[in-house]
Amino acid sequence: MMHVRTIDTLDDIAEGLEALVRLDGRLGPVVQKAGAVPLRRQAPGFQGLAQIIVGQMVSKASAEAIWRRLLEEAGECTPRAVAALSDAQCRGIGLSRAKEQTLKGAADAVSGGRLDPKALCVMPADESIAAMTALKGIGPWTAEVYLLFCAGHGDIFPVGDVALQAAAGHALGFEVRPDPKTLRQIALQWQPWRGVAARLLWAYYATEMRRGDAVPTG
Repeated sequence: MMHVRTIDTLDDIAEGLEALVRLDGRLGPVVQKAGAVPLRRQAPGFQGLAQIIVGQMVSKASAEAIWRRLLEEAGECTPRAVAALSDAQCRGIGLSRAKEQTLKGAADAVSGGRLDPKALCVMPADESIAAMTALKGIGPWTAEVYLLFCAGHGDIFPVGDVALQAAAGHALGFEVRPDPKTLRQIALQWQPWRGVAARLLWAYYATEMRRGDAVPTG
């Protein structure tokens, strides 16, 4: 099995961008237009997973506001603290009932030893994704973004992300936004640097498509 490197530093990002332009010349102008491509690494653990769950299907601004209120209300983001939040507290934080259930389900799984967020980062990606998506409310997008930003996995590309679909379509001259199946096929040629390609396209989306609050959403 091919060893997959992790993306731990901005130097890794720079190396990946150079490799991507060699693999696919169409990405040269994308790199020029995207500007700085951020690392966006987080520590592996329950807090990182919880923050990604909070960010599901909402804008960056909304996610940051909800996350700030969650930390204020819970005091800390641990499985115990999240599990102790009442329904009323969760509504005040801005969590939907479904998202509350997902967060508390993840907290229960971690507390009960059925999910180890740190171990997920060193498992084969398909096994790690399967373990996360076995929990209700966690789909491929959440699992893949966790591996990207908490594990630093170098070759994950969340094809279900609407911002990535839009950015790829715009950057590569598609008349319509590519669907997940099409985007998966396109991204194959960016191996083993698909994790950097995702960061590049998110940066492109934020700058070239005039959406400064762009975040990965799925």
